[in-house]
Parts: sequence; C-alpha cells; structure tokens
Amino acid sequence: MARRPTAVKALGEIALRVNDLDTMQKFYEEIIGLEVFKRFPTAVFFRIADGYEGHPQALVLFDRSEKPGGPQIHKSTQHGVSPERSTLDHLAFEIDLAEYEREHNRLKQLGLSVETTSFQWVGWRSLYISDPEGNTVEFVCYDPSIERTELDAK
Repeated sequence: MARRPTAVKALGEIALRVNDLDTMQKFYEEIIGLEVFKRFPTAVFFRIADGYEGHPQALVLFDRSEKPGGPQIHKSTQHGVSPERSTLDHLAFEIDLAEYEREHNRLKQLGLSVETTSFQWVGWRSLYISDPEGNTVEFVCYDPSIERTELDAK
C-alpha cells in the first residue's frame, strides 16, 4: 500500500479530562513513569518522548471540573467534553521487548490487574492495566518471535 502524503510528523499529544487530577498525576508519574514538565492548578503536562521540532510527545490531563471561561491553559479547555462524547478506547505506550517481563512483574507487584495478549498479524505483545479512572493503558512492544499466520498477515 502506498503511503499518502501528509504534513503529520509525529503524535503531539493525547489529552484526557479527569475527575481527580492529583490521583491521576500520581498514577501517570509513579506507575507509568512519565515526567511532569508543567503543572498548572487545573492541568498536568507529561513528557513522553522527544517530538518534532521542539514539541514533545505529551500526555495532558485536564481537570474535568474546569468550566468553560476559566483560566485558558489550552484552547480546548474552553469546550466542555462529556463522557457521552468521548471516543477514547485506550492509551498505548511503547516499551522495549527486553523490558516486557520486568514491566509485567512490576505492575503485578504494585497490585494492578494485568492482562496480556499478543497480536500475530503485526507481531506485537501487550500488557493492559487500568488507570484510577478506568481508562485502559497498554504497554506494547514488537516481538519478532511471534509467529504470524497466513490469516493474520492479511
């Protein structure tokens, strides 16, 4: 399949509206291991990785209680987002295959329920957990040892 021309260079950020900003910050900082690069009273910006030309790849948490017309940290804070309008399925963070088992054990030792799966059609191995507000968080890595089937490769 030919790649379509696009101006997109990288994923800039994923932003979530959250009910308990402090608890969610603690989870993404201490459990997931993301670096906070800016905390506001109603938002937290985490650096995931270097991005494109100065904009890091980021996860942003916005306090759901912030009302439109409040302090404008980000343009989207001026628009209400309701659970009925959200289409978020899950967040996925890439990890190295060499860290897969260690990460699986670490998450279990923290008392988290961890589901595992592999995707033969792409050779991915994944760990799934839930954050404090019920969002599914995936740790995914490429595993060349996963045998692909004819059916899965299509």
